[in-house]
Amino acid sequence: MNLGRLFRSKPTPRIAASPPFNYLELRVKPFYIVASVEVGNTTTKCVLTATDMNTGKTYIVNKTVKMTRDVRLPKAGEDIFAHTINGTPLTEQSIAELVKSTLIESHERARLDIKSDLHFVVRSTGVVAELDSPDQVGAFIQALARGCLDAGVPPRLMTPAMSIHNIRDKFKRLTMIEKVIFMGAVASCFPPQGSTGVEVVANEMEGELATAGIKEGSRWTDVDFRNPCLSMDFGTTLDGRITSDELPYAHTIGNLLGLAGAIPDAVVQGTGLVDKMTGATLDIFDGKTKPDYGKEAQQYARQIDDLVKIEKVPASRTKYGLVPVSPEAAAVNNVVLIGSDVGINGSDLHKLSRIGSDLYQSKNLRTLFGALDLAMAGVARRLVQVGVEEGVVTGNTAIGVTGRAGISGGKPALIIEEIDKLKLYDETEKNVVFVDDGLAAAKSAAPVPQLDRPDKETHAYFAGGHKRA
Repeated sequence: MNLGRLFRSKPTPRIAASPPFNYLELRVKPFYIVASVEVGNTTTKCVLTATDMNTGKTYIVNKTVKMTRDVRLPKAGEDIFAHTINGTPLTEQSIAELVKSTLIESHERARLDIKSDLHFVVRSTGVVAELDSPDQVGAFIQALARGCLDAGVPPRLMTPAMSIHNIRDKFKRLTMIEKVIFMGAVASCFPPQGSTGVEVVANEMEGELATAGIKEGSRWTDVDFRNPCLSMDFGTTLDGRITSDELPYAHTIGNLLGLAGAIPDAVVQGTGLVDKMTGATLDIFDGKTKPDYGKEAQQYARQIDDLVKIEKVPASRTKYGLVPVSPEAAAVNNVVLIGSDVGINGSDLHKLSRIGSDLYQSKNLRTLFGALDLAMAGVARRLVQVGVEEGVVTGNTAIGVTGRAGISGGKPALIIEEIDKLKLYDETEKNVVFVDDGLAAAKSAAPVPQLDRPDKETHAYFAGGHKRA
């Protein structure tokens, strides 16, 4: 063992944070403004970002967040084509209205005009766990697009530029669109070979975007989050991707799926502090309340941990943690599926609620927050551990974490401590990065004209490429 591990000070988590944004610079610097709109199981967001085209660094201009459960109820004659993981009914019209209001509110807060200041808008959904057919996915995409159009977004801003002729004049000297050939790799990594990835797991694209977003966000830190890497997105449902170390583009060798934020949500739903069906940890989260990580919190965390199943997805499953999956397709594509579940497809979530009830009645919020932080840190470590056991995660693999159930409270420091137990790295904190809204960051990424680290001059680097040998 490296003796430095025994005597070094307590590690500091690397948390990517965009510095304060100066609105006046929008008029003097070439900033590319992107609106990222996402309708998830728990939250609906519009994240406005500004990418400095001279440096490639992305700033968060505004983030407007609403609870998806507050979407209006279906009206007579509207078809309910999907539900969130907690049962909230969704129609194309209601989603469009929610997207419209969120998009408009975000721009008003940022003092930006949708028609004149915005350069691109992208849409995504995290509700794939409850979608059973391609038709439903298509309807959801149409609803997102309709909401953007109703908010006043010009149609030309909703499709990517395919040639330099589609690039605005002020960005033409900065773009690399004529030098880059798109091979299907996003953030320097191919999806599972022979497919789009969706055939393997329904949220593969979310894992792809989370990986790209963490790569972009990591540039604010000293963590080298290039291939090979492991991304973990702890939204309500879990997504993520493990990449290989191949050149010039990596391949997807692992996917993460199942339940994530739904785990602490289920615990909190038993406390009586939130709605028993649609309540979320976000409803009671208070950054000023210091979590208690004492013996009581540790005991409750172990009870939660005992109910959470982390494993390689069995070949017999068609859904795991409520996410549609095909182990057969994964095997054909040489992809290891690592899942998180509570019972079978969440069948034991009610047991977590009972733990929450007992915990809050006998203790307090500090113990509750402490137990949740400890439990989710354990989930992160177990996910990485399965990857190690399956041979797809090594000491060369950088780890990235995003999503509310992985970065809130004291989780980053605890996750560092947990992963350190695996002894993959001499300095774990320099190999693990935490990024807020990684999925939104991915969709804001833009090509840059120069490198801020010129020793790594490869095309792959522009897309968050590979570690240099």
